[in-house]
Amino acid sequence: MKTDVKDCGSEKKLFFNRETAEKIASAVGTPYYLYDEKGIKNALAGLREAFRGLDFKEYFAVKACPNPYILKVLKDAGAGVDCSSYTELLMAKACGFRGADIMFSSNVTPAEDFELARSLDALINLDDITHIEFLEQHGGIPETVCMRYNPGGDFTISGAIMGAPGEAKYGMTREQILESCRILKGKGVKTFGLHSFLASNMLGNRYWETLSEVLLRLAADIKRETGITISFINLSGGIGIPYKPTDKPVDIFKVGETVEKKIGKICAEEDLPVPAVKAELGRYITGPYGVLVARCIHKKDIYREYVGLDACAANLMRPAMYGSYHHITVLGKENEPKTKVYDVTGGLCENNDKFAIERSLPEIEIGDLIAIHDAGAHGFSMGYNYNGKLRSAEVLLKEDGTFKLIRRAETPEDYFATFDFPGAEIKL
Repeated sequence: MKTDVKDCGSEKKLFFNRETAEKIASAVGTPYYLYDEKGIKNALAGLREAFRGLDFKEYFAVKACPNPYILKVLKDAGAGVDCSSYTELLMAKACGFRGADIMFSSNVTPAEDFELARSLDALINLDDITHIEFLEQHGGIPETVCMRYNPGGDFTISGAIMGAPGEAKYGMTREQILESCRILKGKGVKTFGLHSFLASNMLGNRYWETLSEVLLRLAADIKRETGITISFINLSGGIGIPYKPTDKPVDIFKVGETVEKKIGKICAEEDLPVPAVKAELGRYITGPYGVLVARCIHKKDIYREYVGLDACAANLMRPAMYGSYHHITVLGKENEPKTKVYDVTGGLCENNDKFAIERSLPEIEIGDLIAIHDAGAHGFSMGYNYNGKLRSAEVLLKEDGTFKLIRRAETPEDYFATFDFPGAEIKL
């Protein structure tokens, strides 16, 4: 793993202070995830305002932050949900989502997943041409179907490679999309949509504009070759967040403006009706508004100086898995000089269990609270139980300044609950 000491830049602002963090810690312990209700709602409101010139709907990607309290906040603000599994569908159902407020985007889909999605009348986003027959057998073909497109090769913007769709397991080829349209029309489908996801965590303002053109050019080919009109395009996710203080955030209003212009231009050129636009952003909506709060419990000085936290990669695996940068704030020491260089680690029996490598920080003492930024998407949800580590609590900081426990921390009883070991009992 490479050093990230040069990436730390200036301090990033938090939506809470040390006093609030300590108050929550005294109530629920550490580590815990803390989410900002106001920030999440504002992100969704800004997104919708940016696309006000189009028939636009956001389907929050449940996989980013699968907590029913968060989903209810978004539901009350007018968002739908994008689900990818049976369990996510159950959570959506429990939160009151139904019908066209649910997009079901899955791959290698079990029969029971399609059956539940159809019972909820969710919008089905088909990943493969072979899924048509499978869906027909397990739930039936609905009147509206979306199809996931994989153009293959490399995805480029202004000549720069942004992603490699040809290496991805998702979606159908152009020829498969055309054949799927013919098959689905023959089976009674009346409304068609196109979906594609070509790159992740894009910080430039042109990704969705370019993706819109890819989908609309395909829509024009579909109309010419099959007579089918595409009613909506799903731009999926891919819009990133500034993990590093030096990163420039996406201008979502510029994105909305350029997408609207691009859609209008191509629809005029290709004689297409303007389609509705759907999205399934997760990271953009909750990522910056979730923070992992942990406490320093050990320090170690050998060939490097180490700060050991009571959180580990089992709580936030992105740095260990991807080498991802997450900014770190030592609560109460935001204005102190960064005179020390630390590896900030957890307690897993894995050397990649590091939140930061050779990071410049203020001097940290045992007992200090550490805030790990931008963990509100794909943070808690990617947690696991390696080494018998337990998942943390999740807390919602409400708009009125109060906080609510929205998921308690796991206990050893939870960890052992799924064992069925005849003739023996694990004593705690």
